[in-house]
Amino acid sequence: MADQDTPVFQIQRVYLKDLSLEQPNSPAILLEQEQPSVDIQLGVEAAPVADGIYEICVTATVQTKIKDKTVFLVEAKQAGIFEVRNIPEDQMGAIMGIACPQIVYPYLRGNVADLINRAGFPPVHLAEINFQAMYEQQQQAAAADTAVAQ
Repeated sequence: MADQDTPVFQIQRVYLKDLSLEQPNSPAILLEQEQPSVDIQLGVEAAPVADGIYEICVTATVQTKIKDKTVFLVEAKQAGIFEVRNIPEDQMGAIMGIACPQIVYPYLRGNVADLINRAGFPPVHLAEINFQAMYEQQQQAAAADTAVAQ
């Protein structure tokens, strides 16, 4: 029988929570010869679901434009449910902000590239992300905000 204090970190499920594609200026914009600009925004959300169970969502927004007109806009949210128990409190932030997103993100990348390709565009491949560096930047920004607020 497992020790009650043994650390537990398990993936329960990875799933596509939300996905949308908009082409508000089609078909006229599809005839443009100019190269579109691409803007990619990423985010990570963590929320408790039950005791020791957490949902981690990695979101991506990909918007391409020619001049001021949108070619396409993709919004995607890939989620995972993780069981995390008996982990020291000071390590939970890193688990939620680094370990879990690293597991979920490849699924998001694949779904976004596939959707854009199915919409008739060359796929946009989201770059690899260093979630540790992203988490550390967020922690530094939060610390700076706290210091300024005092």
